[in-house]
Amino acid sequence: MRKHPDGKTISRRSLGILGFTTVFAAGGLATAPAAFGVGEGPGYGGNETINSSILHTYDELVAELKKQATRQQSLELEVIGQSVKGRDLYLAKYLTNPANPTILFLTQQHGNEQLTTEGALEFIKHLGTGKNSAVLEGVNVLIVPMLNPDGAMGDVNFSLDDYIATGRHLTRYNANEVDLNRDHVVKIQPETQALHTNVMRKYKIDYMIDLHHQGATAARDGELVSGSILYPTTPNVDATVLEGSKRLGAVVFHAIDPTGWGHLGRYVGGTAETISRNGIAVEYGISTLLFEMRGMSDHFYDSYVLGQKSNGYLIKQTVVTLTETTRAIADGSIDTADTSFWETLAEQGSRGEE
Repeated sequence: MRKHPDGKTISRRSLGILGFTTVFAAGGLATAPAAFGVGEGPGYGGNETINSSILHTYDELVAELKKQATRQQSLELEVIGQSVKGRDLYLAKYLTNPANPTILFLTQQHGNEQLTTEGALEFIKHLGTGKNSAVLEGVNVLIVPMLNPDGAMGDVNFSLDDYIATGRHLTRYNANEVDLNRDHVVKIQPETQALHTNVMRKYKIDYMIDLHHQGATAARDGELVSGSILYPTTPNVDATVLEGSKRLGAVVFHAIDPTGWGHLGRYVGGTAETISRNGIAVEYGISTLLFEMRGMSDHFYDSYVLGQKSNGYLIKQTVVTLTETTRAIADGSIDTADTSFWETLAEQGSRGEE
């Protein structure tokens, strides 16, 4: 029986195809001018071919991670466990000083939400190189770039015949048809067990951004969003942890929303602690932020899949998010981030409902 999902590509050559380039310069992140805002980029709507071949496969991702580890002295790779189908799960580590605050970036709990993984890989390619490595003097960075490789590769124990993408299919669930982002209390699946045993309990983490994708029709103030953010909403979260989460969100919001190509809403999320945003904040005292980018790489619902002409800007949004939060933690500016925007940030709805 089909489960109804909760309201969720880029290779070396696809960056050029989509007209997006990123340069990590001495003074900051430089990006090519945006042709349109991410939120206003085209949806799928059955009007184009969604080609999964422009996305990194699991093997390509691993090969790139290993290549970067040989090039970057500060980067270390750790295998934290295996997926249902036996694929190694990787953690990319930049641990320069145990006394520094640490941030964890988590991507692709849902296998069909891959643009955040593509952005994380672009971030990794430049973080420990040249003048960019200076930021690591003030912060430790952990990245899980693909927690659900079986879902990302469509290597699962259920049918994906009605999915939209051509080439390999990507699905929300792991190989056992379980949503990993509903497994953060009982921790039954091997992927969530690996995350908790060998990352959450092993390292002293202060901040986490959990990067996802949502459907393509979410809107704020009548305009389609490029993404939506939310802090922990469980009543059991510690007040200090909650405040840190809101400051983390402030850094992201002020880096993305004023750009002209980004438009963020407040995500509508529940209080269940089975979700990482809530459960990890409570269990480990970590300030967490959910970031839901617009559109998914594959799905069986047309309205959830985003047209590929928007991919480059969503990857840029991911790179900017990781870059600016890392810098804010490193230089301490996160401690004074203005959280007042949360008081007026509208909850997203679907276009036509506002």
